[in-house]
Amino acid sequence: MKKFLLAIGLVLGAGSSMAQSKVAHVNSQTLLDTLPSRKVAIVKLQEFESNGVKELQEMEADFNAAVAKYQAGAADMSPVIVKIEEEKLMKKQQALQEREQSLNAEMQAYSEELNTPILGMVQKAVKVVSERMKINYVIDESVTLYFGGGLDITDEVIVELLKMDKE
Repeated sequence: MKKFLLAIGLVLGAGSSMAQSKVAHVNSQTLLDTLPSRKVAIVKLQEFESNGVKELQEMEADFNAAVAKYQAGAADMSPVIVKIEEEKLMKKQQALQEREQSLNAEMQAYSEELNTPILGMVQKAVKVVSERMKINYVIDESVTLYFGGGLDITDEVIVELLKMDKE
């Protein structure tokens, strides 16, 4: 009987400690959209992408001009010259493809470089607000299938984020 009462006490005690856990939610997209530093990062990333696209367009135009020149004069070329010109064209095309892959990798690395400190700041702000409000769990609305009301701490985190962003 004592063991039964002890087991019931443990279950009820565990249930009451679970009930004391506070859960809140934030909208991470709203948090990111309010940060001036993120807006600056987006502009820098767009400029980088624009420069890369321009470079690729120039390389493609050069390749297309070389193809047109080859096609215009191929009938008058000897077989050896045709082979040399075709190899040149293949090298240009390969260089274009390699540069495109390289730019994609550079873009991803630059994006990570710009976004990592911003995401760290968001995590830190959520932690500060959570500790202040004694919250055990914070869920991101944008990756949750369902949430019905609950404690939304997005505004409190925004205030904290804006303080951190100024520093």
